[in-house]
Amino acid sequence: MTFSLVARCAETGMFGMVISSSSPAVAARCAHVRAGVGAVASQNITDPTLGPLVLDRLEAGRDAAEALADVTEGRAHIAYRQLLVVDRSGAAAIHSGSNVLGTWGEARGRDCAAGGNLLANDGIPSAMIAAFESARGHLGDRLMAALRAGLDAGGEAGPVHSAGLKVADRLSWPLVDLRIDWSDDPIGDLETAWLVYRPQMAAYVSRAEDPTRAPSYGVPGDE
Repeated sequence: MTFSLVARCAETGMFGMVISSSSPAVAARCAHVRAGVGAVASQNITDPTLGPLVLDRLEAGRDAAEALADVTEGRAHIAYRQLLVVDRSGAAAIHSGSNVLGTWGEARGRDCAAGGNLLANDGIPSAMIAAFESARGHLGDRLMAALRAGLDAGGEAGPVHSAGLKVADRLSWPLVDLRIDWSDDPIGDLETAWLVYRPQMAAYVSRAEDPTRAPSYGVPGDE
């Protein structure tokens, strides 16, 4: 029901992920990022608790493979889960259980990992990796390029209806947390939301850290 990519920006140290699904509000359950720590996608009959558990292991000093093993080994129902992890060194690890739904696939690249289930074909994760590695610009731009490539390569076996983009920088809250929870064109709508948000995101950080030095709001009534 899902295809996604988790990634680290080697230049900035940011972590992020993109995801899309035929299910509603997929990013609310499956997208997990933590500044200075890593990114995790927890998908396929989702258990949303797994993402934070893996991030906790990464924060404690475990690498991607170790953190994933810590959380998956001996865990009930883990055969139904698909987990993608990237750590602070850019190393990636993936768990795709034996009960992952439909046609599924996974792929690893430089500072990134991609995976999906109920896919139109098993080459979609590799297409996402290739797009991410060849794209330039902000991590959000590269992630969106990967998501579009996944859709263009076939996406899910059926139509997608939700999508999300999440990026962590240096703060305890996400620099970017954009979601399209239900739409006939969630990836197109997410691209539009990203284009609107991208030039404003630094201002929201400034307002949080020091409103006296932050830019104006740029809305009616703001002098």
